[in-house]
Amino acid sequence: MTFSRERPPFVADERTQLVGWLDQQRALVRWKCEGLAEADELRSVLPTSPAMTMAGLVYHLRWVEHCWFEVVFLNGSSAGNPQFDESLPEDADMTPTAPLKQLLDEFEAQCERSNEIIAAHSLDETGKHPGFKAGQATLRWMVLHMIEETARHVGHLDTIRELLDGEKGYY
Repeated sequence: MTFSRERPPFVADERTQLVGWLDQQRALVRWKCEGLAEADELRSVLPTSPAMTMAGLVYHLRWVEHCWFEVVFLNGSSAGNPQFDESLPEDADMTPTAPLKQLLDEFEAQCERSNEIIAAHSLDETGKHPGFKAGQATLRWMVLHMIEETARHVGHLDTIRELLDGEKGYY
């Protein structure tokens, strides 16, 4: 699936607008990575945040989608998500071992799964995971949070990309 970099319609129902804004930010993730040299995928340019690389952020975003929609909202399995594996270092969800192209494909597949979950439930429905206070939040709250989370990291991707090779642009 290719997400659109276009803004959602000015006049539309709430779900269309929320998912539209989220999908736009998701599309910007891939766009920020287009044409990046393979040698730069894991290159750190922020001395105080060495795990914050282009590939690291894409990997993180994939697992954040999984965390919020599959684990916290549906109370599904957390298996495979490094955020939940206590045997791994705290920033394991920022240290991928796969190439960026694969990470982008996995991120987009996870986003498609998230959109299926969003489409199948009321925005007023609350999460099901009993172990997280945020599980009490509505699906609407979680979608809004994911817009914020993804947009914040798109800003990081934009900054890192400019520091890596000078590429820049909003959309």
